[in-house]
Amino acid sequence: MPTAILTGLPVPGSPLADELRSLGFEVRPAAGPEDVAAALGAVPADQRVAVVDSAFVGHLHALRLALTDPRFDACAITGALAVQPGARAALDKAAATVGHGPAPYPDLLAAEVEGAGTAVQRPELGTLVAAVPAGDAEHRAATAAVAAVDDEAVRLRTAVKSRDGFFTTFFISPYSRYIARWCARRGLTPNQVTTASLITALIAAGCAATGERWGYVAAGVLLLVSFVLDCTDGQLARYSLQYSTMGAWLDATFDRAKEYAFYAGLALGAARHGDDVWALALGAMILMTCRHVVDFSFNEANHDATANTSPTAALSDRLDSVGWTVWVRRMIILPIGERWAMIAVLTAATTPRIVFYALLAGCAFGALYTTAGRILRSLTRRAERTDRAAQALFDLTDSGPLAEFPRRLLKARRPAASSVWVAAFGSLALVGFTLGRPYGDPVLIAVAVLYAVAAGEAVSRPLKGALDWLIPPLFRAAEYVTVLALAAKADVPGALPAAFGLVAAVAYHHYDTVYRIRGGSGAPPHWLVRTIGGQEGRVLLTVVLAAVLSRDAFPVALTALAVFVALVVLVESIRFWVSSGAPAVHDEGEPA
Repeated sequence: MPTAILTGLPVPGSPLADELRSLGFEVRPAAGPEDVAAALGAVPADQRVAVVDSAFVGHLHALRLALTDPRFDACAITGALAVQPGARAALDKAAATVGHGPAPYPDLLAAEVEGAGTAVQRPELGTLVAAVPAGDAEHRAATAAVAAVDDEAVRLRTAVKSRDGFFTTFFISPYSRYIARWCARRGLTPNQVTTASLITALIAAGCAATGERWGYVAAGVLLLVSFVLDCTDGQLARYSLQYSTMGAWLDATFDRAKEYAFYAGLALGAARHGDDVWALALGAMILMTCRHVVDFSFNEANHDATANTSPTAALSDRLDSVGWTVWVRRMIILPIGERWAMIAVLTAATTPRIVFYALLAGCAFGALYTTAGRILRSLTRRAERTDRAAQALFDLTDSGPLAEFPRRLLKARRPAASSVWVAAFGSLALVGFTLGRPYGDPVLIAVAVLYAVAAGEAVSRPLKGALDWLIPPLFRAAEYVTVLALAAKADVPGALPAAFGLVAAVAYHHYDTVYRIRGGSGAPPHWLVRTIGGQEGRVLLTVVLAAVLSRDAFPVALTALAVFVALVVLVESIRFWVSSGAPAVHDEGEPA
C-alpha cells in the first residue's frame, strides 16, 4: 500500500488526510524534516511514497495527477512530491540533507531530487489549484479558488485525448467520456474495456462474414460501438490514471487486429456471393501498414534531431494556427475515426468491394499527402540525426541474416550510393519483376537475391541521411507487395487468404517493434529477427517457394509460414509485454 507522509503541524479542519486516503494512501504524520527521514525509513523501498505539506490547499485531482500517475518515477506539484521505487534512493538522499527553507518542504525535496539527476514530472494543472498558503489571507484566497473550479469537470475534460480527429472529437468524445466515468465508478479497468472493444469488433467481422444484408448492417453498427469503446479505454486510463505496460501493448495492437479482422470478414462475406475481394483486402492492409511505418519512421528519425528547422514545418505550424485548416488537414489523411466511420457506413449501405475501393482511394490520398509533406520537410530541414534515431531506423528495417553479410562486408568502406537510393532501387526492382514476370519464374530468385544484397548495403552505415527514414517503409512495401503479387498470380483457391494471414503476422511483428521503441525498451531481440528470417529472408523464401512448388501447394506453404511467424512473434511479444517491466506509456499523439 502506498504511503503519504504529511509534513508540518496538523491544520484543523483540513480534509487533506481523508483525500489522501481516498487516493489509496496510508497517511503518516511527520512534524519536521528529521521526522520525514525516519518515516521514510519505515516505508518499504518497493512501495510508492509521497511527501505532502499538511498546509496544502488544492483540488483532489491535482493531488491525483501528482501522486498516482504510474508513468513517472517522480512527480510533483506545489506542496506535494511522490516517487516510485525507481526514484526512492534519490528521495531518501534528499531527505537526509534537506532541512527547513523558504519554500514548502516537499518542494525543496523535489528540487534536490531533480538537481541530483532524477527527472521530476510536473503535470499541467490548468485551472486546478495546488498551493501552500502562508497566512490566513492566502488560505482564504486559495480556498475560494478551489471552490470556483469544478474538479470533476476538469477531470472529465482532460480525459479526452489532447489531439484527435474531427469525427472522434465531435461525434464520439462528447459522450464517451461519460462512459469512461461510468466504468471507473464500477471498478472496470482500461484493459477490460479494450478487450470488450476487440470482442465487439470480432463479432462485427463475423456478421460481415455472413454475406447477408442484415449481417452488413449489424457489422456497421457493431464496428461503431467498438470504436466508441476504443475511445473509452484511453479516456478511462486518463480519467483514473490507470496506465500500464499491458494496457499500452493491448491498445497498440488491438486497433490493427480489429481493423484487419474486419477486412477479412468483408472478404469472406463477399466470397459467399462469388465476389473475390481478398486482393483488395490485402491491398488495404498493406497500404495502411506502410502508411503507419512512414509515420513511425519519420517521427523516430526527427523527434530528437538537433538544429531541427524547416520552412515547410514553419508553414505547417502557421496553418495549424487557423482553426478550420487544422480539422481539414486531420480529416483528409483519414485517421482512425473517419476511417472506421466510413467503413461502417459503407458496409451497412453498399458492398465489400465498394468499401475496399473507397478505403484504398482515401488511404492512398492520405498516404501521398503525408509522405510528400514529410519529404519536403526533410529536404528543407537542417538537422543532425542522433545515433539513437539512426539505431531506431535500423531496427525498423527488420534486417535479418542475409542483410548482415553485405553489411559487414561494406562496413569497412563507404557504400557507392546513398542508402535510401540503394533501398529504393532494390525495392522497385523486386516489385517490378514480381509484377511483370509469370508465376514461378526462376528469374525472380536471382532478383530476390539482388534485393537481399541491396537491402544489406542500404543498412551498412548509420541511417542519418535526410531521407533515410524512407527505408523501413520501402522494405515493408517490397515484402508485402511481393507476397500479394505471388499469391494473386498463383490464381488458386486459398492463396490470397494465406497471403493475408502471412502479411498480418509479419505486420504484427513490425507494429510490435514500433511500440517497443516508442516505449523506450528497444527493438525485439535479434534472435527473433533471425528466427523469422528478417524481411529480406522472408522475401527470398517466398519467391523460392513460388518457384519450386506447384500452384496448389503454394497456399499450404504460405499458411505454414504464416503460422510459424505468428507463433514465434506472439509468444515472444506476450512474454515481453507481460513480464519485462517495460515502462507504462499511453499514446497521446496523432490518431492512427
